[in-house]
Amino acid sequence: MWGTSCLASCSAACACQACKGLASSISRRSARIAYCGLHTLSLLLAWMLRDHAWPILEKIPWINHFPYSPGKDWFATQAVLRVCFGSFLFFIGMALLMFGVKYQSDHRDFWHRGNWMIKLIIWSGLTVLCLILLPNDIVDAYGKLSRFGSGLFLLVQMVVLLDFTYNWNVAWIAKESQFWYNALLAVSFVCYITTFVFSGYLYKWFNPAYQDCELNLFFITTSLSLGIAFAAISVHPQVNGSLLPASVIALYCVYLCYSALSSEPRDYECIGVLKHAEVVSTNTLVMGMATTLISVIYSAARAGSSTTFLSPPAPREEDAPLQPLLSRRDLENSHKLSGTGSEHNFHEAKKSSQHYPVTYVYSFFYLVFALASMYLAMLLTGWGNPGDKDAIDISWPSVWVRIGTMWFTAALYIWSLIAPLVLPDRDFF
Repeated sequence: MWGTSCLASCSAACACQACKGLASSISRRSARIAYCGLHTLSLLLAWMLRDHAWPILEKIPWINHFPYSPGKDWFATQAVLRVCFGSFLFFIGMALLMFGVKYQSDHRDFWHRGNWMIKLIIWSGLTVLCLILLPNDIVDAYGKLSRFGSGLFLLVQMVVLLDFTYNWNVAWIAKESQFWYNALLAVSFVCYITTFVFSGYLYKWFNPAYQDCELNLFFITTSLSLGIAFAAISVHPQVNGSLLPASVIALYCVYLCYSALSSEPRDYECIGVLKHAEVVSTNTLVMGMATTLISVIYSAARAGSSTTFLSPPAPREEDAPLQPLLSRRDLENSHKLSGTGSEHNFHEAKKSSQHYPVTYVYSFFYLVFALASMYLAMLLTGWGNPGDKDAIDISWPSVWVRIGTMWFTAALYIWSLIAPLVLPDRDFF
């Protein structure tokens, strides 16, 4: 018995050390992975409370007689907002804590990459605090503020997409190879063919022949016309454009149009192919959740690591600490060759090597996750108008948010093309 107990204790201790070592390894490689996981926990918790908490509580007899029983509607809106509010408070607090961090030698950098157990406790405490103690008025105010924050997140998402397409185009052109030039042309061609074919299906799916669906026709025609305009402006001789970004943005605008039309209420007569889909299947629901999660996490992670418009400003030379002259491997080799006689010099060199500048703006990275928390709150509550609990983001506000996003994306891309002509004295590259 004693041997079994000792073996179990050792196994548990080894398992804990292994988990701790794995978490430490992940945080050293990329702290972004861990924060994406924390954000995923918020989404899953909000979803579980919205769809499964009340059916379970309803089966408990004494819950219905409890004077402060929350009720089904509370879980559909308040529970989601409260969980997302807790996540928002955590990330906005980290953004304030990390404001102004420029070097990895800053003691706050360890809070970004380490102390995961403490941060998990803080996140859990904020979530429980928001679920139990906050009055409804504060949560309702957060819900209204989330509409504005979600718009900012969509703006970040658009800028990230533009940044990605431009970097993609520049990277392939920089190879100065006929193969990569042909690859650029091929990808552009495929994107435009997909755009036109997809638009044709949208006309079929969301414009039943027996219905008056002028609004849907307007949305589809506008998205298709924008794609053609992108190509026309990009190939203009006075514009420093390329077909690859134009084709990618055109395809994205058609996708946004489809996403908007798919968000129309199921009782709308022009829903077409989805007219008889009264309840979304479990597989479709899970797929929608996964797509939304991937989109949110990619935008947040990409925005926090962009090397162009989100890079930390270069510090002034007089304010910069001693820059590293040796890499970590060079320091280790130097230590092996020098022996114990130069131990002091080795530690001094190693100390100076810690003054690497951070590779992205920590505070902005957390701010993007805070805005993403607002965005998820709006998605799971139908932008403040919850409908069918088995559907995600089905409401008229969702439709207009996506259509507005499509128009703003188009305007932003066109401005990126014509800005050097309108403001020739400014350097845009």
